Amino acid sequence: MIDSRMEQLACNLVTYSTKVQPGEHVLIEAFGIDNMLVKAVIREVHKAGGHPHVNIRDHQVIRELLMNATEEQVRVWMENDEQQMRQMQAYIGIRGGLNINELSDVPPENLKLYNQLYNANVHSKIRVKQTKWVVLRYPTPSMAQLANMSTEAFETFYFNVCTMDYARMSEAMDALVALMEKTDQVRLTAPGTDLRFSVKDIPAIKCAGELNIPDGEVFTAPVRESVNGTISYNTPTPYNGFVFENVVLRFENGKIVEATANDTNRINEVFDTDEGARFVGEFAIGVNPFVREPMKDILFDEKIDGSIHFTPGQCYDEAYNGNKSAIHWDMVLIQRPEYGGGEIWFDDQLIRKDGRFVVPELEALNPENLK
Repeated sequence: MIDSRMEQLACNLVTYSTKVQPGEHVLIEAFGIDNMLVKAVIREVHKAGGHPHVNIRDHQVIRELLMNATEEQVRVWMENDEQQMRQMQAYIGIRGGLNINELSDVPPENLKLYNQLYNANVHSKIRVKQTKWVVLRYPTPSMAQLANMSTEAFETFYFNVCTMDYARMSEAMDALVALMEKTDQVRLTAPGTDLRFSVKDIPAIKCAGELNIPDGEVFTAPVRESVNGTISYNTPTPYNGFVFENVVLRFENGKIVEATANDTNRINEVFDTDEGARFVGEFAIGVNPFVREPMKDILFDEKIDGSIHFTPGQCYDEAYNGNKSAIHWDMVLIQRPEYGGGEIWFDDQLIRKDGRFVVPELEALNPENLK
C-alpha cells in the first residue's frame, strides 16, 4: 500500500466524513483487515482531539458464533454492543475480508435473528441515527479478484475512488437534489424493466463522502404504495453470504408480489423476513466516475456511474416513506449502453439516457466533469 495515500484517506475519514471534534468518542470497527489503516485513523482522531476506541472483528469468528446461535446469546451480544455504541459520537467502519461468502452456510433462521436483533438495534437504531458515521471497504486481494484486477492495479483504483474531490461532487449534486424534490412521478426503463412510482414530498439526499467511502449517489424513497411494474437488475447482488444473480422483481401497489433469481426460494425467504421487506425504502442514482463495473461489493456497486439502485426494506429517516424492516438490500441496475441502456424520466421529462444526464443543469454530474 501507498502510505501517503492511506494517511490522506484516514485524514478524510476523520476531518471530512465524520468531522471529529475535541472530546468526542469515536468507534473504529475493523472487519478482516490488517491494522495499517486502523492505526492511521487512530492517529488522526488523536490529532483532532478525539478519543479513539477500536473493535477488531473477523467474519470467520462471526460465522462460528452464528452457526449455533440462540436468541439469548444474540440478545446479550446486542445489549453489550448497544451500550458501547450509545457512548460514541462518531463511528468509522472499515470492512474487508478474504471471502465474501463466509456467512453463506449459516442457518437462515440464525441470520434472521442476527439481522432482527443485532443489526436492527446496534446499527439501524443507534449507529445510523445517533452518531456521525462513515463506512468503507478495505482493499484486499479478494476484492481485486472480484474486480478482475491485479492487487496493485486495484489498490491504485481504490485510492483514486476513495480520495477523489468529494467537495466538488457535492456541489454538482445540488441541481439533482433540487430537481428530485420538485418531482412527483418517476419512470425507469431498461431491458426487462419498466417501473413507475412517486417520490412526491420525500426529501432527496446527496451522498458525497460523508457516510460511505467510496461515495457518489443522490437518494430518496418512493411513496410506499406507489411502485408498480417490473425491474430486472443486471448486476450480481450479494446478501448474507450468497450472491444472487438475474434478480427480477414485480411490484403491485408498492409490494413485491413476485421475485425470481438464481435461487428463487432463497430470495423469497429474505423477502419474507418481515412485512416491510417486500416494500421499498430507497431509490438512488449513482454518479461516481471512477466506479464503472460491478465487483460484488455494494459500497462500490451502488455508486457505479450510470446506475440506479432500488432497495427493498428499511427506509432512511432523512428520506422517510414509512417503511420499516430488518433488511435494507441495495440492488443495482446499470443503464449504460454496454449493459443494455436505459432511461430515467421525471414527470415525463427525460433526465438521463444510457447513463448520461441530458438536461443542462445536470451535465456537471457526467463523468468527464467529476474527474
